Amino acid sequence: MKKNSIYILFLALVFIACEKDDICLSPTTPKLVLRFYDTANQTALKSVERLSIWADGKDTLSIYKSVSLDSVAIPLNVNTTQTIYHLKTNTVDGNKANNLTNTITINYTTSEEYVSRSCGFKTIFNNVTISSNNGWIQSFTPTSLTIIDTQTSAHVKIYH
Repeated sequence: MKKNSIYILFLALVFIACEKDDICLSPTTPKLVLRFYDTANQTALKSVERLSIWADGKDTLSIYKSVSLDSVAIPLNVNTTQTIYHLKTNTVDGNKANNLTNTITINYTTSEEYVSRSCGFKTIFNNVTISSNNGWIQSFTPTSLTIIDTQTSAHVKIYH
């Protein structure tokens, strides 16, 4: 009986000492989602041919290197209040001489939101303003957003 009591005590201590495994299933810091539309028919999606995207002073994002897409999700820098992206397209033949580049500047303030013990915090982007130089992008809407806290739908519509 004494031997059984020791085993029961040991098993009880093992189960009491164990912690529940936490797995982060919640979304992390959201990315800025851009959708591309036809400037002539503003309700129709239009893929950007041979699209490449890179942040100012960085290499091209590997998932956006000479691809044809109608939407992209790009990360914003959580350590600053501004992120600058360059978007390059080539609609003709892929020849470097035919490259068209557009620069998008995104300004914002950040705040952190507690998600859970396993996920920690995620960054929320507030008071977002977007500007563009006069490149291949004809226009975009909206030019300002109150908040970016999810990436379930497009934040900005770009017409080209």
